[in-house]
Amino acid sequence: MKDWIKRLAIGLITLGAVLMLVVSPSVAEASNMTVYRDPSCNCCGGWIDHLVEEGFQPTEISTADVETVKQQHHVPENFTSCHTAIVQGYVIEGHVPAADIKRLLAERPEVAGIAVPGMPVGTPGMEDGDRRDSFTVFSFDQAGNTAMVNQYSF
Repeated sequence: MKDWIKRLAIGLITLGAVLMLVVSPSVAEASNMTVYRDPSCNCCGGWIDHLVEEGFQPTEISTADVETVKQQHHVPENFTSCHTAIVQGYVIEGHVPAADIKRLLAERPEVAGIAVPGMPVGTPGMEDGDRRDSFTVFSFDQAGNTAMVNQYSF
């Protein structure tokens, strides 16, 4: 009888481990991202460097028509910036800090994506010495609903 219980316990533990691997995205899958950027924009490279430092593996696609990518992914016009990224089905618009992207991927809210509108000085890729502007990270859905996700004040 004890042998049977031991085998059952091992089987249940094994099943749980397999289910965790199937249901949870792998680290590599979580860190892969496609970034659409204008080839003439320099700050996009700084943001991509920030992502790499934080463990992401961005693939860059240079295109002079980033606006079409934004429209295809329902980025609200007032939230646009210089680059658009896609990671695990979410849209990342602009100079969003990696910590907010990681939180998005961990929590998996029902939104289309998150954005930092414009190009605030001091955001990742927009560093300028000691100057840092306050900025807000917003979420948005395909219906155009928006909400504040995080606010950075300096």
